[in-house]
Amino acid sequence: MRTIPSMACRKGNTPARLGLLCLLAWPWWLQAQDSDAGAQAAVETTGGYLQRMDSDGDGRISLAEYQAWMGYGFTRMDRDGDGLLSAAELPGGRGRPITLAAHQAQIAQRFARQDADGDGFLSARELAAPPR
Repeated sequence: MRTIPSMACRKGNTPARLGLLCLLAWPWWLQAQDSDAGAQAAVETTGGYLQRMDSDGDGRISLAEYQAWMGYGFTRMDRDGDGLLSAAELPGGRGRPITLAAHQAQIAQRFARQDADGDGFLSARELAAPPR
């Protein structure tokens, strides 16, 4: 069992600083206690992320839901609303223009790679998995 080192004896460590240190160290300390518990926490966190993406509430993410969620950046950057990110609308004002259709096709490819079981939906586990 790991312990959080005592910092109380060091000069300048006020109770407020020690409290902040404990708040910052607590998640690391809990994760270090049990790797299985850390993995479960990641799935629960992803479950919360899944709930935000899951617009119909069925507990899984469809391609349309994934594209809607992942496409928000395109919509925000497309200042003139023409469905095309011009070089001026891209970060840094440079780059190749991309259409909304091309962007959605890229998202669909990413979705297909993440859909490990091929059922056409992303579960919390598939959503949490590293990109394939």
